[in-house]
Amino acid sequence: MRYTPKIGRREFLVMTGAGGLALLAGCGSQSDGGTSSGNGTRTTIGPGNPAVAKADKARGGTGKVTSFDLAAAATTLAIGSREVKTWAYGGLVPGKELRVRQGDTLEVNLRNQLPEDTTIHWHGLAIRNDMDGVPDLTQPVIKPDGSFTYRFVVPDAGTYWFHPHMGLQLDRGLYAPLIVEDKADPGDFDVDQVVVLDDWLDGIDGKTPEKTYKSLTSMSGMGNMGGGGGMGDMGGGSMGSGSMPMSMAQSDLLGGDAGDVTYPLHLINGRPPEDRQTIKVAAGGRARLRLINAGSDTAYRVALGGHRLTVTHADGYAVEPVEVDAILIGMGERYDVTVSPKSGAWPLVALAEGKDAVAAAIVRTSDASQTSAPPADVQPKELDGRLLSYTDLSAVEADRLPVAKADVDQKVKLTGSMMPYSWAFDGKAFDKHPPLDIQQGQRVRVSFENTTSMWHPIHLHGHTFRLGTNATGPRKDTVNVLPKQTVVIEFDADNPGQWMAHCHNTYHLEQGMAMLVSYVG
Repeated sequence: MRYTPKIGRREFLVMTGAGGLALLAGCGSQSDGGTSSGNGTRTTIGPGNPAVAKADKARGGTGKVTSFDLAAAATTLAIGSREVKTWAYGGLVPGKELRVRQGDTLEVNLRNQLPEDTTIHWHGLAIRNDMDGVPDLTQPVIKPDGSFTYRFVVPDAGTYWFHPHMGLQLDRGLYAPLIVEDKADPGDFDVDQVVVLDDWLDGIDGKTPEKTYKSLTSMSGMGNMGGGGGMGDMGGGSMGSGSMPMSMAQSDLLGGDAGDVTYPLHLINGRPPEDRQTIKVAAGGRARLRLINAGSDTAYRVALGGHRLTVTHADGYAVEPVEVDAILIGMGERYDVTVSPKSGAWPLVALAEGKDAVAAAIVRTSDASQTSAPPADVQPKELDGRLLSYTDLSAVEADRLPVAKADVDQKVKLTGSMMPYSWAFDGKAFDKHPPLDIQQGQRVRVSFENTTSMWHPIHLHGHTFRLGTNATGPRKDTVNVLPKQTVVIEFDADNPGQWMAHCHNTYHLEQGMAMLVSYVG
């Protein structure tokens, strides 16, 4: 996208539809090893710096190369009874699942058959900086009819996914799961099933992400970029027009406003409730469900009717198993759960939090009638049962980040409003926000204080962080920050380069709710 002249923003890194980028002061380009830092005393470590290749080499790996060819292109899909025009990987939504073993080298050749530039970001993976997929920061954009080969060692087992980092492309069908199998623990499961959740509007009744964004940004009213009061607290207020996409969603679990956009459909693995997928499990068997929220504006509350879920992993990292009835999952988050289904056909339901809509699938055991099915609109009582909270999660000992004194301790305010539509960190959109300079080997602490009436899922590229300052805190790369709350994360600076931290609400990111985490030497 292009930043509109009315707010005086130049084209820059985050999701530029034309691929333009005015490099920030202190930000290294893809073609060199870095540039002079904004303070004039340090040099940024860009993706072309030898330190990036050195860190990648230190990861070692098996030496085995797993290769895939991938095409991003316009396509026509059947979503339930609807036929929609959208963009997708390989003509599928979600795109074909990629599986690779931990330590292998993943090689993906992407052909861009879209009418605009694109890239791929490998969400959650701490890979080498020049493969991170942020346009003109870590790589050049991939032009229409062009191609790019991503090649990197996959360091960590777990549930991940990939998507573009351009414009509003994620709110089409451009996403797919990436599963990294643990070389030491193949798992004792009869079924290992990916469950991708998504909010969908593209191609329905003339809707597109771009039209939705234009409607959101064309609203007028009182309020300032840095605010959390006045008209800015209207959050999900409606403009009173049936053509407007603005949501009135409210959720106590999310602390107030549940989202910006009203979506016509909510999907599990590309299918609406009228056309539910059936996940088959052997009688007496055990299933691993890998939950991924690929949505752009919706948190989901997930439950399996008649069952409790055992949570084993958060954002790819193992946690001490905890049994719950339901899980709240924000955009970009992933949870692995296990369940041994009782004989029968059971509803797997993802409630669009605060939006009065569901995505659904069926879990059926092999000894159950093949014609039996729960109602498509059922909302099992487990949705209102014990809900997983971050305080329930404890990292297993092998994945714990040791307690250490913070070398860098940064406070960041989440700011913005619905009217005018403006979201940022510290009241400054990405192109105006100073980089957070860090150095290799430092312990970094960041406190995100949400001053708005909206919740924000914050994602850090290139690293996993510990949630909180306790040694047992879970390792994650995406965390939900609720209104008027502060969330503290800590990570070790062990992956040199130029990295983004941003809100994973697609429309907030498009407005510039992001900042640069910049390695300097």
